[in-house]
Amino acid sequence: MKLSLLPLLVVSYLSAAQPLEQFNEDRTLTDKRLMIGLGSWATANFIASGIGWATVSEGEAHYFHQMNVLWNTVNLGLAIPGYLKAKKGSHDLTLEETKKAQRKTENIFLINTGLDAVYVTSGFMLRGLAKQDFTKKEQYNGFGNGIILQGGFLLFFDLTAYAIHKHHASNSLNKTEKTIEMSSSGLGLKWHLGTKPFSEKQVFL
Repeated sequence: MKLSLLPLLVVSYLSAAQPLEQFNEDRTLTDKRLMIGLGSWATANFIASGIGWATVSEGEAHYFHQMNVLWNTVNLGLAIPGYLKAKKGSHDLTLEETKKAQRKTENIFLINTGLDAVYVTSGFMLRGLAKQDFTKKEQYNGFGNGIILQGGFLLFFDLTAYAIHKHHASNSLNKTEKTIEMSSSGLGLKWHLGTKPFSEKQVFL
């Protein structure tokens, strides 16, 4: 008995959509976990250095804790909205929308990695200025150490986040993309089922 064209098209659409939806779900889940990690680091630093800033007398440690508090106030301001955005992220995306979202995510973390390297460098520059201006030696050293610590963490964080997303795309999205391709005639959809033995089905419009 021949199947009508419409049911075959529906099956084709569902077969293509399910892997993409799973990929996008995993991508947003990764972002949520990353934002929880950033928020946890920020909260721990905020509390510890908040106590240090309030209790340590004037000196290098005082400025170190002050910088940590200010820096992690910004981190919390990024982590909370980032988590909420990832939580509301849509999973029902087309292949092109998925690829665009993936590129955007990778680029954000890659650009941030470059900025983090600048932060670390600026921290060392402040420590260098401390050797030239003895009147602000403690402040420069304290701020410099704080920036080196926070910038170093963000460098590790953003580089790790980029690597995770890149690996996820290489393992999942690229394979999914290969299962969704136009037929050689350009008039239909072709999807592959299984690997051994390799088989495919094709529907023409």
